[in-house]
Amino acid sequence: MANLKAIRQRIKSVQSTQKITRAMKLVAAAKVRRAQMRVLAARPFTQAVVRVLREVVGEVSPIDVQELHLLTRRDVKKVAIVVLSSDRGLCGSYNTTVFREVMARISKLQSEGKEVSLILVGLKAVSFFKSIKIEKLKSFTLLPAIPTVEEAKLIANYASELYTEKKVDSIEIIGTDFISMLRSEVVTTKYLPIDLPPAENKTVLQPIRLFEPSIIDVMERELLPKYIQNVIYQGLLEASAAELASRMNAMTNASNNARDLIAGLTLVYNKARQAAITQELLEIVGGAEALKG
Repeated sequence: MANLKAIRQRIKSVQSTQKITRAMKLVAAAKVRRAQMRVLAARPFTQAVVRVLREVVGEVSPIDVQELHLLTRRDVKKVAIVVLSSDRGLCGSYNTTVFREVMARISKLQSEGKEVSLILVGLKAVSFFKSIKIEKLKSFTLLPAIPTVEEAKLIANYASELYTEKKVDSIEIIGTDFISMLRSEVVTTKYLPIDLPPAENKTVLQPIRLFEPSIIDVMERELLPKYIQNVIYQGLLEASAAELASRMNAMTNASNNARDLIAGLTLVYNKARQAAITQELLEIVGGAEALKG
């Protein structure tokens, strides 16, 4: 009977775990839908910022562009990587895939003779890279569950200071793009210096666009800062949605595994209980036969 008691306790333990995983699945499912809506709503604005900045750069002479520090290119000797991870776990392989890509990128850059340093976003990244001997420039942890422009501005300002003060020669972002509820993709984005995608067709600024006091001042004070902030903000939104989707899928798998484990343990319990009852009946029959003899 001791064995039956242990099986019953194991079943109750798995059932308690299943309740937790089901609750976490429902919470993640509710949050990921809102996160998906935020991602889809932000993408058109990001595309518009890129389009406007591309058009403006096309109207500026190469000599004037050299005055803009965020567009200035120089020989790359030191690279900073912004790692976008989560503050919490229980989200499957979400963080693992990001860290694997970061380590591969670090190895490649070091093989090219370049120095690498990290800007870590999320407690999981801080914990993972804590024991790895590589320079950590700054960590951003315990950020709001819903990414905000303020936190994106904080990270973007720090990154731009590193680049304009020539502490690093290039900055990259490694994070996760949200594709669907069942799929996400780790991407590496060249952040600074700003590398705009080429325009398909040459566009001309509309006369309604006026830049005061000058187009260079507008780019330096408004367009370029807004662009680098929006890139970080979009990356945080994508990462948040991908994290929630990964957590929902992980909790779904955990709930299914708990269900299967409960079914297996119940079968084992019933067999053990049946064997115990049969053994008791045999003992009773054997005792009765002995009394007759």
